[in-house]
Amino acid sequence: MKRQNKSNILLSLFALFIFSSTIKSQDKFPDGTVIPKWFKENKPTDINKLGKKYILTENGVKNDSTVLQTKQLQAVIDLAAKNGGGVIIVPKGTFLISSVFFKQGTHLYLENGAKLKGSDDINDFPVVTTRMEGQTVKYFPALINADGLDGFTISGKGTLDGNGLRFWKSFWKRREWNPKCTNMDEMRPRIIYVSNSKNVQVEGITIKNSPFWSTHYYKSDFVKLLNLTILAPKEPVKAPSTDAVDIDACSNFLIKNCYMSVNDDAIALKGGKGPKSDKDPNNGENRNILIEDNSFGFCHSVLTCGSESIHNYNVILRNSKVNDASRLLHLKMRPDTPQHYEYLTVDNISGNVKTFIYVKGWNQFFDLKGEERPRKGLANNITIKNIDISCETAFSVEKSDLFDLKDFTFENFKIKALKPEMQNLNHIQNLKQKNINVTQVASLTQSYDKKDDSDISAK
Repeated sequence: MKRQNKSNILLSLFALFIFSSTIKSQDKFPDGTVIPKWFKENKPTDINKLGKKYILTENGVKNDSTVLQTKQLQAVIDLAAKNGGGVIIVPKGTFLISSVFFKQGTHLYLENGAKLKGSDDINDFPVVTTRMEGQTVKYFPALINADGLDGFTISGKGTLDGNGLRFWKSFWKRREWNPKCTNMDEMRPRIIYVSNSKNVQVEGITIKNSPFWSTHYYKSDFVKLLNLTILAPKEPVKAPSTDAVDIDACSNFLIKNCYMSVNDDAIALKGGKGPKSDKDPNNGENRNILIEDNSFGFCHSVLTCGSESIHNYNVILRNSKVNDASRLLHLKMRPDTPQHYEYLTVDNISGNVKTFIYVKGWNQFFDLKGEERPRKGLANNITIKNIDISCETAFSVEKSDLFDLKDFTFENFKIKALKPEMQNLNHIQNLKQKNINVTQVASLTQSYDKKDDSDISAK
């Protein structure tokens, strides 16, 4: 009996050891919670399981790139919705549209060689109530709009082309006349806007030349962006404010195996702005955001918190390469907005950037709206590790009485910098450092644009 009890105890201890080892080896968010299986179960969209296929050219849409066919495309979407749903198939060719609105049960598939091209005449776009720069306002919708949908997908090998050149030139001309010109002054459409939706997958396509933000996701849950290419040029005409992905008050969001190169932030976490923005039900936090296995070309920042951002929690950027970005991580601290950025991890990043970490006050459109200044901003529990980067400036971190930086962990850094600026790390409270190798160099093989406009909006 004693031998049996001893055996039972040993078996229990062994089972406990196996269980503990499994828990320890599980992939976790920065706060220690296990990353759900949903983030790992990534399958290509199977359009054969999404209902009837509606090929545009078989449903009243001409294969003609010179004729605006927004109404014709919307009619196909409406027909599919009326019949219980289905897949809108864009065949090889170029189709000119402005804004279309997908409905429950409808999906978009772009064949190889297919292109939906946005009109460059703003008069072709309606004005609707939508979400823009941290507020709900009247503005132009995107080319592709989905609101209140469950299970919406965009897939294929084709292209969504925003055709933004005319809009970009107009913006810079207005900025030349009025240096304070904003995106709200020179309004222009986005390419994809998904709002109040869940179980969304955008996969495989190319998204390029957006007049404004490339893709924008608002108050949506369980969103996957897979194998995308998102492009907007910095020359010969800069494409202003063409963020690749804007995540606005969303939760459970995956960006994987994508390439992004745009003339603004690659990925920006948004959610609201203003002294009482945390009390406004139209705003919200971003939670459980996983960004992995991506590549980044030129952009203002690979990952930005702000500028319209309240609370970002459990954010991971990892296993990615970057080439020619202005910044790797940018924390925009707005003095007119209650902000809290916490449990953010940057892990296993290699390549080159102009500035490795950039943390400063952000005063664009500062407006207390007659209210008292909100509480101090806070960024805490930030972990950055396994870094192999060359840069002009390593640590551009500002000391301020308007925000606190604390409980940072830096580990396994291999950084070459023209200007290390190590003294700026003194602005971080309770900074833990392990195996930090920051080498000052006299020159870099990579040169950066001296006319980089990524600082303009901060002034």
